[in-house]
Amino acid sequence: MAESQVSMAHQRCQDKTPIQILHEYGIKIGSAPVYELLQADGDTHQPSFMFSVAIADITCKGRGSTKKAAKHEAAEAVLKLLKRDTHLNDQRDGISPEAGDASNPVGVLQELAMQRVWCLPEYVVCLESGPDHMKEFTVTCRLEGLEESGSGSSKKLARRAAAERMLGKLQSLSGSPEITWSPPSRVYVESLRQSMGEKISLLRRTPLSIPNTDYIQMLLEISLELGFQVTYIDIDELTVNGQYQCLVELSTRPVTVCHGTGMTSSNAHNTAAHNALQYIKMVASKH
Repeated sequence: MAESQVSMAHQRCQDKTPIQILHEYGIKIGSAPVYELLQADGDTHQPSFMFSVAIADITCKGRGSTKKAAKHEAAEAVLKLLKRDTHLNDQRDGISPEAGDASNPVGVLQELAMQRVWCLPEYVVCLESGPDHMKEFTVTCRLEGLEESGSGSSKKLARRAAAERMLGKLQSLSGSPEITWSPPSRVYVESLRQSMGEKISLLRRTPLSIPNTDYIQMLLEISLELGFQVTYIDIDELTVNGQYQCLVELSTRPVTVCHGTGMTSSNAHNTAAHNALQYIKMVASKH
């Protein structure tokens, strides 16, 4: 895309985010941008996320205090590259025949999410195995509280397999090839104060200091009662004390993210769940 074309596109889309502009550009060239979560760290009140976005042969990274902000920065970096390079064309992009194929599951899933105003799909490489000449990748696709994994000899093929399985799950949940499923309505944090459910009422009067408590199970039960999703994100880097760490994300509005550490991965998950329960209890107990 020539510089003048990109500039005109920006003028027409001043009210659109870099994520939306890049998505529209991807549709035009037949290669939807793919976002991948690379890193999630930081403490409870200052989480930090890093995403990469790949479109054709361009890959850029972005970091932010929320997933959306990190994706925003990554998309903005790609758009700056497109503006600077006035010789980008389909031949240089090296677009494969499948990229323009309407049946490409990654593109189909991305377009579906945009049309339904859902969060865009996230792809995380969760496993890489095998020798260099026979690599096997496993990628997890996350979309509105759902997860599906796929494997392949490259990250691209693994993403396609994961997206294909996600589309299959959406069709299964819809009960037909036509996807009619909708994610559960978002739970607003402020609404926790009015909640009188059995589990949240028990939390209000239960001390969160009893040894050997399964806080993961307790958080799961409360999430099922209130209707939000719980996602644990392991952080590869250990703490300075050599402990495992993770983030737990609650699909509330606004999104709630809490940090946890422990001598094992399970301990870290339990600590993160404990911190999330403390936050929920604090909000639910306010008058």
